[in-house]
Amino acid sequence: MFSRLREDIASIRERDPAARSTWEVLTCYPGLHAIVMHRWANACWRAGFKWLGRFISHIARGLTGIEIHPGATIGQRVFIDHGFGVVIGETAEVGDDCTIYQGVTLGGTSLFKGAKRHPTLGRGAIIGAGAKVLGAFTVGEGAKVGSNAVVVREVPPGATAVGNPARVIEKESEQSKDEAAARMFSAYGITPNGDDPLSKALHGLIDNAASQELQLVKIVAALKEAGIACEVVPELDQFNKERLNKLVE
Repeated sequence: MFSRLREDIASIRERDPAARSTWEVLTCYPGLHAIVMHRWANACWRAGFKWLGRFISHIARGLTGIEIHPGATIGQRVFIDHGFGVVIGETAEVGDDCTIYQGVTLGGTSLFKGAKRHPTLGRGAIIGAGAKVLGAFTVGEGAKVGSNAVVVREVPPGATAVGNPARVIEKESEQSKDEAAARMFSAYGITPNGDDPLSKALHGLIDNAASQELQLVKIVAALKEAGIACEVVPELDQFNKERLNKLVE
């Protein structure tokens, strides 16, 4: 028990620059308190003392603002940062070294008792503030879920999910040292230059349209110089690439 507690405290101090001492983490971090009380509740739950497990969970919720069902499986060195408003359902599984920020819900979408209803977080996953992960699927090892994302399908290992509904940014094969370090731990589930994939696609379409318009202007000018008549079409509003790019930022 005490060895796991020491591991938890060391993990928090490693990942949270605001943690100044072991005593501060032990006495002032509700995420740590919620994890410790969950271990008591989970032990009661597995031993058949269901009501007692729920009651300990209920007390922990009142003290920490974090609700973890006693039936949930929580791995080692899990860090719930700030934690207020975190909800982890009965069949949820949280792998070792995961980081969960405030306002996160690991929720279920099925009403069938006894079935797996809640998500599984792979080792080292990071779930950003306010994110909702809903359903019996897996968020892969080392994956990230951006703040306020709503995830309803599987996230591959090492990928990042952002938006509502969440879209997946696949892990790139080659990364700079800074990006590799950020993948090990990235505050609030956000990676450097990790733009929304929909926004990236729209910017690409706008740039492509601007390039095509420029080419058409050059073609028409060349035809006129060659003495080839071109059908006159009504003029449209001028294409403004910069304005459109700002609209989709």
